[in-house]
Amino acid sequence: MTPEDIQSLFTRESGEFLFARWGRPIVPIVFGVEDETLTTVKGAFEAVVSLADHKMAETDPELGANCMVFFFRDWKELLEVPDLDRLVPDLAPLVDRLIAADANQYRVFRFEEDGAIRAAFVFLRMDEELSKVPAETLALSQVVQTILLWSDTAFRTQSPLAVAGEATILRPDIAGLIRAAYDPVLPGASQDPAHALRLFARLQSQS
Repeated sequence: MTPEDIQSLFTRESGEFLFARWGRPIVPIVFGVEDETLTTVKGAFEAVVSLADHKMAETDPELGANCMVFFFRDWKELLEVPDLDRLVPDLAPLVDRLIAADANQYRVFRFEEDGAIRAAFVFLRMDEELSKVPAETLALSQVVQTILLWSDTAFRTQSPLAVAGEATILRPDIAGLIRAAYDPVLPGASQDPAHALRLFARLQSQS
């Protein structure tokens, strides 16, 4: 992975470079699934957070849970979730846009004063396409895309996951980049494209 590759993963379609990682322990909560799938999603969080050498917690002092994952069949169901419109501004117009786009997933982030990730909301509309994806694969993919603020185009053409034999795993280059991104020496957020060079240097030191 070159510095240019890394930079592109955090450069938005608008041309803006924007990197952010979590600034506090992650406290996930999952809605709309059975216990078996809940265990799978929690396991994916534990694996990726451990990879990043970050932390999870039982509760967030401000928010209770700071990473909410919703599984549902129809976008309009979100409008019925109590107080969700307080956590996600302009929820109704957002739902209208997602229905119009026939989207099956969407992520919303909130940030600390220094730009680090403070909270995340993951919405998964279980249409025919997503319903075909094994729970382990879907969970790992979503957690990977929530552990950092990736570009909106980062995984448009290539998944962060790879198939190894019969198992689906995190791509080694993406795993290495997540580890590098959580180096305590680095800031929790950056809008400077040169940050890609600092990530690249830490990737090199891993090998």
